[in-house]
Amino acid sequence: MGTSRNVERRTVLKAAGATAVTLGLAATTGCGGDSGTSSDGTVTIRYAWWGSEDRAERINKTIALFEKKYPKIKVKTDFQPYLDFWKKFNTQASGGNPPDVFQNAIGFLRKYDAKNVLLDLSEQVKAGNLSTEGFRAGLATFGEVDGKLLGVPVGSNSMALVIDKPVYTKAGVKPEQGWTWDDFHAAMAKIRDKTGRAGDSGMYGVMYLYDLYLRQNGKAFFKDDGLGFTEADLTDWWTKAKQGVQDGIYADAKKVAQVKPKSAVSAELAAGEFTWDNFTVRYTSEGKSEYGLAPIPTTDGKKTGQYLGSLMLSGSKRTQHPKEVAQFIDFMVHEPEVAKIMGYDRGVPATQAQFDAFKPTDEVNKSIAAYEESLVASGVLEPITPHPNGADICESAFLRIAEELALGTRSVDEAVKQFFTESKTALAG
Repeated sequence: MGTSRNVERRTVLKAAGATAVTLGLAATTGCGGDSGTSSDGTVTIRYAWWGSEDRAERINKTIALFEKKYPKIKVKTDFQPYLDFWKKFNTQASGGNPPDVFQNAIGFLRKYDAKNVLLDLSEQVKAGNLSTEGFRAGLATFGEVDGKLLGVPVGSNSMALVIDKPVYTKAGVKPEQGWTWDDFHAAMAKIRDKTGRAGDSGMYGVMYLYDLYLRQNGKAFFKDDGLGFTEADLTDWWTKAKQGVQDGIYADAKKVAQVKPKSAVSAELAAGEFTWDNFTVRYTSEGKSEYGLAPIPTTDGKKTGQYLGSLMLSGSKRTQHPKEVAQFIDFMVHEPEVAKIMGYDRGVPATQAQFDAFKPTDEVNKSIAAYEESLVASGVLEPITPHPNGADICESAFLRIAEELALGTRSVDEAVKQFFTESKTALAG
């Protein structure tokens, strides 16, 4: 949803720790090869995802549970770091041999539907092989595009403001649901003045935050068929981001780049930053302070523009085993034992049964669950518009160009024009 601090950044960070041992784990579980049916009626399906060694170990444990329940279905696995996954997947899809079932994200639904790659799972719902009941906060329809069910969420997350709690306390800042952007900027100045630290890590490339800001103002980053904002809109956003750095309320992008892969918050360059709620675990492992989640600022004191959504599972239209693919997805999103194994690795479990099954004992994960429950209770959540074909290219361009702007190699006007030029090409097909 995971690319700014986009819906995929956590997987890239995790993947950085993968070693040759990781690939060996995939091999031991039957990586590669064609799916099919053996002489005794056993069906084999191929399952691919991106992520780290830890995710692979967890997923393989869940597959063992699935194969125990469905002894006539065997699962061959394949996983890669995020960028490598999509390179391989594109090659497989172009060659007419994509995996039967695979991890997916909303930015790719229309793209691969247009390429005739994705299986419409709604037929399997009608056949009783996949249930869309019991999903939290409208997530059952998260993967629907033009009346087709192209993906089923395995987890959820939402944008939040991760804060260094002692710094906020020292500055006397207490963010509350419904605070406005004016309140936020006043708070950033207060943090700067009272603690000597930038209030935020900066907003140049946080695409999904910009999307929320646009949604608060009746627009969106993407419409069904293209971008949902103008060059003037983006010029205003990036000009304010640049001014925030000059005023010292946002961190210096060059210093932020120097501490990577550590975050600006855990490196004590900034008191907070906007990211996905389930990334909070990262800050605790990197930093020495206590971190928490604060609400998204608003334009009118009410509308945050937020939605729940995260990684999902999709099926291949070319699979010879749609029933078994549907049964596999159904097990992975509904089986309580799966949640106990996966925890919040792919976000907060998408179904209520799995949400109830995994009860985190650590304070960080407890805060993530409480944050999402508060979003549901407050009624701020909205549906998200499926991204158009080419959205993934736009997202990558936004991140890259925003970083160039932040580091001073492009002016605001140059950056805006470059983004719209590249996006126009990407969205044209």
